[in-house]
Amino acid sequence: MLRRFGSARAALEALPRLARRGERARTVSAVTRSAAEAELAALHRIGGRTICWGEPGYPGALAQIEDAPPVLTVLGQAEWLGRSMVAVVGARNASANGRRLARDLAAGLGESGLVVVSGLARGIDAAAHLGALEAGTAAVVAGGVDVVYPEENRGLYNFLQRQGAIVAELPFGSEPQARHFPRRNRIISGMALGVLVVEAAARSGSLITARYALEQGREVFAVPGSPLDPRCRGANDLLRRGATLTETVEDVLTQLGPLVRGASPPHPRTPSPLPVEEGWSLVAPKGGTGEPVGDEDALGLILERLGPTPVAVDELVRQCQLTASAVATLLLELELSGRVERHPGNLVSLR
Repeated sequence: MLRRFGSARAALEALPRLARRGERARTVSAVTRSAAEAELAALHRIGGRTICWGEPGYPGALAQIEDAPPVLTVLGQAEWLGRSMVAVVGARNASANGRRLARDLAAGLGESGLVVVSGLARGIDAAAHLGALEAGTAAVVAGGVDVVYPEENRGLYNFLQRQGAIVAELPFGSEPQARHFPRRNRIISGMALGVLVVEAAARSGSLITARYALEQGREVFAVPGSPLDPRCRGANDLLRRGATLTETVEDVLTQLGPLVRGASPPHPRTPSPLPVEEGWSLVAPKGGTGEPVGDEDALGLILERLGPTPVAVDELVRQCQLTASAVATLLLELELSGRVERHPGNLVSLR
């Protein structure tokens, strides 16, 4: 509409006339000035701002896609959106190894001058944001920029609001719904030079993001995983279809080549303490409040992070935020029931 009519005012004036041309005619009108001012006031009260398509500060890569959002709302450091980005996405029920790898890769990408963009979901998304928090990261959410989802990531949300950026297409106060997530995913891929998938099931939102990336002409990267782990089948399928096999940050940087040569290193600054130091972690049991978890909840945390690939017991302790003795007891229970196998080097895996 902006391209065709040349200005926002002309586009809005033409809107009702264009709507009446359809077979299912319906009344279409612009939002009232008072409603718009009320939304902007609410956004400004929490320190947010809007960036419109065509304005300075709108992500350059995103502006080039066919269905770029006309308006973005942003909390936090909006300047991150003007830098070169790489998306890191993956499974919500990710393994401990997958989460650690996502965090390490994101940290390395950040040290190379790239901003890491993801979707603030649990699992791989949260690990990627945490790894890149000091260097620069942006989260694209499926609701309003003021709505925390999932609630267990509230600690991470608060840190992103101070040190990173939170981006939304939907209006202030919108609750995320299932149909919003695929549209959110096309923004994640649209903002990035490439999309890196770390663990993804055969049918998952991460594969939707990868598909958008291909349609938008972006590079697609995938971390190979065990064929015995359902969480890796989607990523392995991407590799069969031509995605770049990725084990280190160099695999990404080499493939992107000249696209990242202009990436500048992060600005030196004094970072806030990382979320883990506030009692929040990659897992954040019970909403990240530090409340004790029951045996069944703790067992679920451990099982979610186990897979066919052996993982260090110490890594389980760190990610699950449980005591070493509690983890040892629960692993013994799982071993006696035949669900867990021990390996040299204090490693464990699912049988």
